[in-house]
Amino acid sequence: MRCVAFKSIVPQLTRRNRQFRRVLAVCAMSLAMSGCILHSEHPEAALEIPSAYRGGKNKPEAAVPSLDWWRGFRSEELTQLIQEAQKSNLDIAVATAQIVQADAQIGITGAALFPSLTGSGFAERERISATRTTPATTFSLYNVGLSASYIVDFWGKNHATLFAAEKSAIASRYNREVVTVSSIVAVANTYFQILAAQDQLAVARKNLAAANHILDLVNKQFAAGTASQLDVSQQAAVVATVRASIPPLEVTLKQNVSALAVLVARAPADFNVKGRSLSQVTVPRVTPGLPSELLLQRPDIRQAEAQLESSNFSVESARAAFLPQIQLTGTTGFQSQQLSRLFTPGAWYYTMVASLTQPIFDGGLLKNQLMQARGVQLQDLQAYRKAVLSGFSDVEQALIALEQTTIQLKLQNDVVTNSRKAFEIAELQLAGGTVNLITVLQTEQTLFTAETNLVQVRLSRMLAATSLFQALGGGWLWPLHETPAPTP
Repeated sequence: MRCVAFKSIVPQLTRRNRQFRRVLAVCAMSLAMSGCILHSEHPEAALEIPSAYRGGKNKPEAAVPSLDWWRGFRSEELTQLIQEAQKSNLDIAVATAQIVQADAQIGITGAALFPSLTGSGFAERERISATRTTPATTFSLYNVGLSASYIVDFWGKNHATLFAAEKSAIASRYNREVVTVSSIVAVANTYFQILAAQDQLAVARKNLAAANHILDLVNKQFAAGTASQLDVSQQAAVVATVRASIPPLEVTLKQNVSALAVLVARAPADFNVKGRSLSQVTVPRVTPGLPSELLLQRPDIRQAEAQLESSNFSVESARAAFLPQIQLTGTTGFQSQQLSRLFTPGAWYYTMVASLTQPIFDGGLLKNQLMQARGVQLQDLQAYRKAVLSGFSDVEQALIALEQTTIQLKLQNDVVTNSRKAFEIAELQLAGGTVNLITVLQTEQTLFTAETNLVQVRLSRMLAATSLFQALGGGWLWPLHETPAPTP
């Protein structure tokens, strides 16, 4: 019955109250005018864009990294781990949840641009006791009403707040891409550190076997009287030193395996890596394009830019708070002492009120809120400038590191080759008794150091490659047609 009763209200409203319809027209006009007086206060970023990378050669084939740049390392296990991290990484999940919050904030902020409607209804029954002159009476009062209120956004305060929320939602999307790229790079770097630790363990164990072999030769010479106890003790110390270097490498290996398990949201106790050596991984070729492309390629720069735009609108909202506020309120409904007559034309009533308020004295609240918004705007402006400069610096540093570690790797390979050849010759001469132990110890230590350094240089080259991919935006591309949420 309630639905039927409310349906009967509408014809009566339209027939008897043309004034109410005029007020609605005024409200609609106010809605159309709302926000039309927005004015921008957007400071200049004053960015300095270099014409070329100092550490790179802008070749014709230069381009942004591919979306799946990690496949260039040609490691099937690494590709599987990165794909798993993209689906399960908990940091990415947190960033995704922040997008949901930012989109909801758009809806919360945008609600101020629409009228608020509230329905009400009550029934009251009252009895008045009898007196000497009047008998006892009982009467009832029934009321069904609808109230509405709307703040005219004539100066654009609510629109500016909404635009700020929309830009913050866009920034949250860029933040998710920043976290995604960082997580992918963290997976790759941790994986490479695991392989490097395994390589260093292999070197240490091989060196331990060689040191033990030399110790056996020295013991035989000592038994034959051609070597002293000092020679035996010196070689025994070398064996102990190499053996003592193994436990720290085991710690590094196992800790990185546990860290990699967390990155892919797996329990460390049940997680293992199948890869064995960095030498089986290929470093992909990277050819960065023009420096100006970096402003679109890096999600952290786009995030800082969106955050700056959000603070610009926050300043406009804070400034508009100084201006007069127009509020429209209205109430309509039916009231009767008898339920049967509740929805009759004579029981209908309405009120319409328009009010204007102007802040006069608020103890400096609005002034300080504007100052705070401008402070945030200045902070975001400097953060944006830093993000851009840091982006160029990251690319330069990564290009230099990749170039120099590539050269260093070639040189270190030569060091290992020559050191191994010298050690093999010294070992043969020691067995023939034509060289002293000091020469053997020197060539042995040189080989151990050279092989350990080779593993470290190879790891540094891998980390330089991933740093360059990250500095160039990680192959990330922003969907140009994607929007955070529809604007009311």
